[in-house]
Amino acid sequence: MINQLVEKIKKTGAPIVAGLDPMLSYVPEHILKKSLQEFGETLEGAADAIWQFNKGIIDCIYDLIPAVKPQIAMYEQFGAEGVRAFQKTVDYCHEKGLIVIGDIKRGDIGSTSAAYAAGHLGKTVVGGSRISAFGEDFATVNPYLGTDGIQPFIDVCREENKGLFILVKTSNPSSGEFQDREIDGRPLYEYVGEKVAEWGAQHMGDTYSYIGAVVGATYPQVGKIMRRAMPNTYILVPGYGAQGGKGADLVHYFNEDGLGAIVNSSRGIIAAYKQEAYAQFGPLHYADAARQAVLAMIADIDGALQAAK
Repeated sequence: MINQLVEKIKKTGAPIVAGLDPMLSYVPEHILKKSLQEFGETLEGAADAIWQFNKGIIDCIYDLIPAVKPQIAMYEQFGAEGVRAFQKTVDYCHEKGLIVIGDIKRGDIGSTSAAYAAGHLGKTVVGGSRISAFGEDFATVNPYLGTDGIQPFIDVCREENKGLFILVKTSNPSSGEFQDREIDGRPLYEYVGEKVAEWGAQHMGDTYSYIGAVVGATYPQVGKIMRRAMPNTYILVPGYGAQGGKGADLVHYFNEDGLGAIVNSSRGIIAAYKQEAYAQFGPLHYADAARQAVLAMIADIDGALQAAK
């Protein structure tokens, strides 16, 4: 799957993943009102509004980007109906030719880890059949439990030609409480990054490993360090836009070939119509605002990469 992701990034010229992390507060009133009129003020009504919101955005940006990253918690908050909306979103993105990174951040061991991997990336055995459940192409995972938690995912990725993005240095302000702790004079995230590279050597694509890393845009110096430490690892970069990251911060996350990183923006894209820069679109044309935000992000990142050459 990493080969397909690289090819799509080359084809679109957009090392960008749109985070489909919808909140009801992002959904324009006309969409929410219609869903609640049909289903009432219920979890089904909320989930339908989320799905309709997502569909509008996907229809408007699918030709610009290689991938999307739905955050499953934003759907699970609406219970079983929300999970159905997550599944519909994954399936529709695949219909549109997008690669789907399931932002699930699972982290457990043994049979539990294997079950997560089967449900999201592999197949579940039902009698004599093997059935795909959610069917994402990549998943985000937490490495806190070590190899016992990661190996079941790697095993499924090998079987299914799928991939992972493993948390190394996250973009949130308190990430340093643990991730920056020094061991023998080096921060913990460096050890995690080296382990990711080691795991990745088990499952290589043509140039990059199927086992990627998550390194936040809010710590550009860390990105520079980890790029050197993980030359064959694709880096998923959260923290662009709403969290403060910008194109100029991202140069060192990429390799000299202009590849090696894919940058996420969530509310900076899907809630763009709420920003002053895109206010002219208004709620009715929220998806057009999202498209414009993607185009601006492409230009920002490309400009920074060109200036660094």
